[in-house]
Amino acid sequence: MPDISPTQPSGLRAKIRALVREVSKFGTVGTIAFAIDLAIFNVLLQAGVETLFAKTISTVLATTVAFTGNRFWTWRHAAHSNITRQYTMFFVLNAIGLGIGLACLAISHYGLGSVWPIFQTKLADNISGQLVGTAVGTLFRFWSYRRFVFPSAAPPAAAPPGTPQRQDPRAATVTPPPSPLRDTA
Repeated sequence: MPDISPTQPSGLRAKIRALVREVSKFGTVGTIAFAIDLAIFNVLLQAGVETLFAKTISTVLATTVAFTGNRFWTWRHAAHSNITRQYTMFFVLNAIGLGIGLACLAISHYGLGSVWPIFQTKLADNISGQLVGTAVGTLFRFWSYRRFVFPSAAPPAAAPPGTPQRQDPRAATVTPPPSPLRDTA
């Protein structure tokens, strides 16, 4: 019977722990970005800035904070090659996540609401937009950022099975240097 000690988690258990850490970091970054978005939006509104312009500014700043937090904390171990490409992809995928949330709200309010008026109430809008839309959009963001923006560093490609292993021709001719200390006894 294999020895499974509590200090050596199984492969699946280690993967789950890593995923929980990753999701926790992602959630923390998202919460901070949301708070920044909310605060900046309200400060700009109080300063008399037009509503859509205020939301645009607060969203761009919050998205930049989210990108920075996710790049340098959540997925700091991931492959990072081109920050401009990563930021652009992050912003595009964030916009798609926003679209998912808006789609949930539109389906509820305009689609279901045209048949059942209860779906056109403020409570229904908050449930479909803030809870369902945000949850589904967040799942999409986590998956897409992890997959497309911050992919894991790829291990070197392995040779297909049955392919003979190539050895470096220099490896067979390399001899260790003579030892300065010799045992002559």
